[in-house]
Amino acid sequence: MNIRSPLEVGLIIRERRRKLGMNQAELARQIGVGRHWIIAVERGKPSAELGLVLRTLVALELTLEIKGRETLPVRQAAIPVFDIDAIIDAARRK
Repeated sequence: MNIRSPLEVGLIIRERRRKLGMNQAELARQIGVGRHWIIAVERGKPSAELGLVLRTLVALELTLEIKGRETLPVRQAAIPVFDIDAIIDAARRK
């Protein structure tokens, strides 16, 4: 699925939350935010913190895949590299 806007992300989050039978307050508690943050994200708030959005996707057992046609530039030693799969796996074990 191609996602082109924050609203589309919010709609996916809302749909998945409902499919799992969770209300907004339950999801908010699980990821450590207030219910108002969930409401804002589900409405497509464009300034939502990316880290919290990613934590929300993990809580809802959704995956994020980024595809591109270009190869990534060779990384420089000064730029830290994180294994996102390991971070997500660790978050799921908590």
